[in-house]
Amino acid sequence: MTPIVLASACLLLITLGYTVKCWLSPFGDCRRCRGMGYAVRVDRKGRAKRGKDCRRCQTTGKRIRLGRHLYNVSRHTYRAGTH
Repeated sequence: MTPIVLASACLLLITLGYTVKCWLSPFGDCRRCRGMGYAVRVDRKGRAKRGKDCRRCQTTGKRIRLGRHLYNVSRHTYRAGTH
């Protein structure tokens, strides 16, 4: 195999894998709160306490994946243009 064909095959495999991941699991953990839904703070004694609610994910701890978001936008645009 030539390097170009091998690189194309790898790129296609990665793209298909990410597409399947977005289809099976459209939501991932929030990057700001790491999926907890709130910030973890430490009090003066060094114990972990619950902090403020995460504003980015509205305390769910989940976010929509980029690939799923792009799919939703394209689907909405397609449906809006066909009516």
